[in-house]
Amino acid sequence: MSKATAAGSARILVVDDDEKLLELLRMTLQRAGVELVAVADGVRGMEALQSERFDLLILDLMLPDIDGLEMLRQVRQDPRFDKMPVLILSALAVRDIIRQGLELGADGYLTKPYLPDTLIGCVRNLLAEGRRRPGQPSGCAG
Repeated sequence: MSKATAAGSARILVVDDDEKLLELLRMTLQRAGVELVAVADGVRGMEALQSERFDLLILDLMLPDIDGLEMLRQVRQDPRFDKMPVLILSALAVRDIIRQGLELGADGYLTKPYLPDTLIGCVRNLLAEGRRRPGQPSGCAG
């Protein structure tokens, strides 16, 4: 990921079915100068990934069709998305689920509710650094 992308020309796909949260995300990430595309379920999320280019995926785990961990599995099995970082943003704060998400290839995990500045910092770090290497601690945890 280039510094230009980290500085604000990034495109982010958000997959979450909570309309209020999507509006908060939109307002928060506008401050970071990124372009946000939002969809409400995993099927539409996969369709968007297949048809457009994104620099980062922000993914909820509790979706109305496929769960976020299954979508993450599908994303990580597709070599086209090898370099795209994934941030899980979920109300689930269960250690085993967090560990499972990171083991499946998420590059960060933030729990809802989150502080806007924490989210912006995490997004900027992931855009600047890209995917984490296996065993490397996530720069986005909390």
